[in-house]
Amino acid sequence: MRNDLTGAGRQNTARDDGKTSALIVVPCLNEASYIGNLLAQLLAFAERSASHVVVVDGGSTDGTLDIVQGIAATHPRLSHLHNPKKIQSAGINLAVRIFGAGTRHIIRIDAHCGYPDDYCAKLIDEAEATGAGSIVVAMIAAGRGPVQRINAAVQNSRLGNGGSRHRRHPTGQYVDHGHHALILTVVFNAVGGYDESFRCNEDAELDYRITQAGYRIWLTARTAVTYYPRQTLGALFRQYFSYGQGRARTVLKHRIRPIARQAIVLAVAPSILTAALFAVSLWALLPMAIWALACLGAGAGIAIRAREPGLLWSGCSAMVMHAAWSFGFWQQVMSRNSGKDGRAIP
Repeated sequence: MRNDLTGAGRQNTARDDGKTSALIVVPCLNEASYIGNLLAQLLAFAERSASHVVVVDGGSTDGTLDIVQGIAATHPRLSHLHNPKKIQSAGINLAVRIFGAGTRHIIRIDAHCGYPDDYCAKLIDEAEATGAGSIVVAMIAAGRGPVQRINAAVQNSRLGNGGSRHRRHPTGQYVDHGHHALILTVVFNAVGGYDESFRCNEDAELDYRITQAGYRIWLTARTAVTYYPRQTLGALFRQYFSYGQGRARTVLKHRIRPIARQAIVLAVAPSILTAALFAVSLWALLPMAIWALACLGAGAGIAIRAREPGLLWSGCSAMVMHAAWSFGFWQQVMSRNSGKDGRAIP
């Protein structure tokens, strides 16, 4: 039988099983600047909805845990756990194992993002209205400093996101992947939760298993997440290198092909390496030159449309993202093929 929750019979069964509360999981590490305000926002919803908030800390050293413990002392709907594996996938799984019984919805909150006050309520409304196994949201980047503003502008553009549906203002639709927001507990448990060997791309990997199991993923247009990108190009490179590695692991684990926008970026690393042969032939520079000029031209377009001269550097930010993702992907593939990647991939 197909595991589809969109049918009226399955939807009514879910509503009648008594599981009405939500488990709101906040994996975090060194988020002292954000965690207090975020918890005040989440606990206001938890009180209204009989939900439970769990902060899963990966070993913060900036006072985050002190703030959480202080709030938890007066709020019975807030708990905290230590995440010895330090990665988000493991932290969320841990929270679900300990606190998930009796809940119908699991809501994932990333501590370094911004959320509307009615965020959780709208997610639950969408889950009830659509009967989908998972609700995902758009992620809109915003920046404060000059470099962060540039990185945000690129990530909000096709140059940086390749036209990914959840990186723009969407219309409500079923999708294969989006920024994780809500998953039905029964669905999360049915597919085995997150793969804890994944440090990045764990969301897309889980979405693949959700859809393969016959459940549906709904990208809502009713709410969105505000994401604050890295504030330096070095940090951006490290982030996207990890993203590339994670995507490669998903491709290898499930033996799937990269989609078109990913395949284009995969060519970046080979074009850069090929350019090292320019002493033999100047033609070796051509692939990299075409890519670089395309990025710089698209970056100029971003600046012109936004009427912000500072965004002229957007092309450089895009080049960092593309190169890092591509090199990360190929590094993971080569590690797997050489047997140096100790993590097992079926």
